Amino acid sequence: MMAEHMARPFPPGFRGLDVEDWDMVMLDSDAYAYAACVYEDLLGEQAHGRLTRLTSAFRKVLPAIGDEYAAKYYTHLYDMVVLSAEIESQRKK
Repeated sequence: MMAEHMARPFPPGFRGLDVEDWDMVMLDSDAYAYAACVYEDLLGEQAHGRLTRLTSAFRKVLPAIGDEYAAKYYTHLYDMVVLSAEIESQRKK
């Protein structure tokens, strides 16, 4: 999923754009960083807080995105964060 994300161009017009008070570049960056940390097994103690913040951001932002490509782009990121959380949860068992 991470490679798929990196192959997709960032949505036109979303640089410098805030949706529901979230900077769309930072949301992209934070989601990818979280997934990369899970991939490398590098999450620290604050991971749960970051995950909560990210998932609630996506739940607010996704319904507010009117652009079809951007909605797919950010939905893929959200799915990547959810999968990363599931992987991390399994590691802790």
